[in-house]
Amino acid sequence: MKSNVPVKYSIKKTDKDLLLKWYHLLFLGRSLDERAPNYLKQAIGWSYHAPAAGHDGIQLAIGQMFRKNKDHLFPYYRDLQTCVAAGMTAEEIIYNGISRDADVAGGGRHMSNHFAKPEWNIHNVSSCTGNHTLHASGVGRAIKTYGEKDAVVISSQGESSVSEGYVYEAINGASNEELPVVFVFQDNGYGISVPKEDQTANRKVAKNFEGFKNLHILYCNGKDVFDSMNTMEEAVAWAKREQKPVLVHANCVRIGSHSNSDRHELYRDENELRYVREYDPLAKYRRLLLRYNRATEEELKEIEEKVKAEVKAAHKKGITAPQPTPESIYDFVIPEPYAADKYPDGLHNSEGEAKKFIEALNETLKAEFRHNPDTFIWGQDIANKDKGGIFNVTKGMQQEFGKKRVFNAPIAEDYIMGTANGMSRYNKDIRIVVEGAEFADYFWPAMEQFVETTHEYWRTKGQFSPNITVRLASGGYIGGGLYHSQTIEGALATFPGVRVVYPSFADDAAGLLRTSMRSEGMTLFLEPKALYNAPKAATPVPDDFEVPFGKARIRREGRDLTIITYGNTTHFCLEAAEKLAKEGIADVEVLDLRSLSPLDTDAIIASVKKTSRAMIVHEDKVFAGFGGEVAATISEVAFEYLDAPIKRVGSAFTPVGFNRILEAAVLPNTDKILQAAKEILEY
Repeated sequence: MKSNVPVKYSIKKTDKDLLLKWYHLLFLGRSLDERAPNYLKQAIGWSYHAPAAGHDGIQLAIGQMFRKNKDHLFPYYRDLQTCVAAGMTAEEIIYNGISRDADVAGGGRHMSNHFAKPEWNIHNVSSCTGNHTLHASGVGRAIKTYGEKDAVVISSQGESSVSEGYVYEAINGASNEELPVVFVFQDNGYGISVPKEDQTANRKVAKNFEGFKNLHILYCNGKDVFDSMNTMEEAVAWAKREQKPVLVHANCVRIGSHSNSDRHELYRDENELRYVREYDPLAKYRRLLLRYNRATEEELKEIEEKVKAEVKAAHKKGITAPQPTPESIYDFVIPEPYAADKYPDGLHNSEGEAKKFIEALNETLKAEFRHNPDTFIWGQDIANKDKGGIFNVTKGMQQEFGKKRVFNAPIAEDYIMGTANGMSRYNKDIRIVVEGAEFADYFWPAMEQFVETTHEYWRTKGQFSPNITVRLASGGYIGGGLYHSQTIEGALATFPGVRVVYPSFADDAAGLLRTSMRSEGMTLFLEPKALYNAPKAATPVPDDFEVPFGKARIRREGRDLTIITYGNTTHFCLEAAEKLAKEGIADVEVLDLRSLSPLDTDAIIASVKKTSRAMIVHEDKVFAGFGGEVAATISEVAFEYLDAPIKRVGSAFTPVGFNRILEAAVLPNTDKILQAAKEILEY
């Protein structure tokens, strides 16, 4: 709908000082935008530049409506003018463009033209187009949860990015949860070279969302400063007043190519190019100022000269600013974890009643929720009356901690992960636990957000840490078949910026979960669901037990062979070791890794030095499984201590069959481990 609110901003009504301020901002933004390609030509930087020219009206309005340290702004890669209008300086824009260490977005770690200033709540966003809409919804949830009614989130993007499924998830979630988020679609008619009609049937993509309840939709001329300012002011006011989302569809033109790697003359004819130049928002605004006598030619030229001097001075600072140092790549990969000082080795001598794996998880979650009132959990099917997830791990939590802290999420794994990323931006004390999916097998739709979240801390140069524990019920041995038996640590441990843990016993489950929930940074917490209620995994659990990351645990001492394992297969390895001992064949040491990333290399090497033989056992496939990394580490560091080749045992290189006969043929078990151990002992 068009705005029905009385016009506040117009060429006649708006205060002259404000009009001239806007001209300064617009001319500054355009000057920087036009200067950017020159840096590339001179091999100084700005190797990615998506010009903002043609989007000037709506971008000025977005930036002017944003209040630093109050609202939250998620700009996209074309939002140079938005960030200038929000208050970022010419130096800050240039530092980002030429990737200097002084870049306030992240010290040159992210792609040029991705402007941000996290200390102001101008968020550093990904190059994955539109994915920050999920983060915006997450921040909106935090604003609503903490009762801050005088703040909004503004999320900006191009119209073609709306084709991404996670954008629909974000806007659907904001509508369902009634979140104060303003989503702005800057529609210039193209997704790189793809015309809008190849993206959506509706001429205006905002119409795709007209059926969403609680969503207020506004349309404006994004080429016009005044229409854009009035529409954005109404949108922000409505979002704050109603505490519901708004969608602003701004019609723009793209004067230049999509980016410096695109040649728009290959798909746009001269008539179209002439048309978009005629609708240049900056030129139109300048004409209006002169036509209505709101400024003189001399006043505008004075502003233009000041901007030229401003950009020249910023350029001098930029080209003399230090580059990032090579050694800095190792800074801010992941925050330092919570120091588990009470149990520095992750060991205890407690006796008493053995608790099941699932009890240990449930009790630890509740204890940590009592410990930190800024702790939240959500996921699919986790908070429905007396039910606490498919396996009841979260049973009783909503009753004790309420619906604001414990709640169900849509069946949308991207939304679960993306809003966790977003909500954690609001307050560094917030700790979030999500069930990333009901089963690890269904986590794959969230992979884009998972990968995004792993490099947030590094990309922002330590300015933002997503403090999230991602719980996944993993593995087989339950007759679950292809879609309820996957264990996915081999794939997910390849990403820097996330810790990966995989306990085998109840006490370690409790201790690692406590450490995960108290730490900054993201932890992937894999739970072998076949052990939830298994007596063999039950142990006494101290009330305050902590297990540090990167500390393996010797489950059985031995001298003839080291078996390195984790998760479900730890128990099979212990059974095989006992059989070998009873048969008088060998004394086997079983090392339970517990933590895969970081990996306890010292414990692995110490054990191999002692036994001179190594076998790695895990539930995942042998081919490309995590055991390959362990084997490579042993070969590289402890080869001289080996008396036999390293052996690996795991699943067959096939999916897991549903029929129990097929499942047994695929997955490792005690007999398979026993046979492999005998082979290596006989070498």
